[in-house]
This record gives sequence, C-alpha cells and structure tokens, in this order.
Amino acid sequence: MFTTDTWLRIVCSMMINAVIFGTGAIIVLSVPALAAQAKVLLPLVVVTSFVAAPFFAYAVAPRMRLRNWGRREWQRGDLISG
Repeated sequence: MFTTDTWLRIVCSMMINAVIFGTGAIIVLSVPALAAQAKVLLPLVVVTSFVAAPFFAYAVAPRMRLRNWGRREWQRGDLISG
C-alpha cells in the first residue's frame, strides 16, 4: 500500500488544495472587475489549486512527523510555527 509519508502528503495536499481554492474563489468573487469574468476565472482557480497543492504539500508534509524534529528544534520553532 502507501507509506505513512505518502499518506501524509495526500492528506496535506487535500487540505492545502482547499485553502488555495477558497482563497482564489474569494478573491475572484469579491473583486468586481474579476467577478465579471468568474466563468473563466473560477475553473482556472480550480485547476491552479489542483496543480499547486502537491508542491506545497511536499514541503509541509515532512513537518508533520515528530521524528523529523529534534528536541532543540521542537522547542525553538521555525519560520512557519513561530
């Protein structure tokens, strides 16, 4: 079947896809100049979110494993977690 890392990337990719799509849809529908072109832009947002999500998930998913964090790094944090 799939390894744990692959499952984490799949699940993380789905969550990132939802965030990218939601952000793009809000931008398209809330800006009046873009809302007029929503028939073209919303499918573009869907395709863009599907294409971009795996690349972001590839960077984020390893951070979801505790084994990739040492004790010092866990306490210190980083750019994303603060």
